[in-house]
Amino acid sequence: MGKRSNFPRRPGDYYATPSAAVEPLLDHIEPGTTFYEPCAGDGALTRHLESAGLVCVGQSDIAPRGDGIDHLDALELEDAPGEIFVTNPPWTRNDMHALIEHLAGMKPAWMLIDADWMHTQQAGRFFGGGYRHSCFQIVSVGRIKWFGNMTGKDNCAWYGFGAFLGAHEPLFFHRNGYCAR
Repeated sequence: MGKRSNFPRRPGDYYATPSAAVEPLLDHIEPGTTFYEPCAGDGALTRHLESAGLVCVGQSDIAPRGDGIDHLDALELEDAPGEIFVTNPPWTRNDMHALIEHLAGMKPAWMLIDADWMHTQQAGRFFGGGYRHSCFQIVSVGRIKWFGNMTGKDNCAWYGFGAFLGAHEPLFFHRNGYCAR
């Protein structure tokens, strides 16, 4: 799953989202907000968000693993209900970048991504500079227990992407709640 892992990658980068990974995001989305989950997998992320008071108005996946999840490639979404997208996308860079551009072009999109990604050259185009699918907020999560009690080797963060005109800097929220710009 991560760059220092000796586990083979799962097909489609499918890793169910544990509730601990969702908790840091909840302070940044109002209860009652409607969302669409375009990489729903087995619906774990949707269940965590709904239990916190958010309202799922649709979920889909290229390879659904649960009931009530439509079979649809997120890159084929032309319009989706809800105020925002919230998803744990595949971390394969080309797929992830295409999803950022496509989803954030429609409405704000929150994505759970490895924290290291923001330090790569390829991520630079999504930060400031007037790019139309810019990152507006980063919420640190830390390391996630993806496999039961086994903590992953990569730190993670929620990244909020949206369509903006002009340059701006994203807000960064540390795990202790401190906000930096």
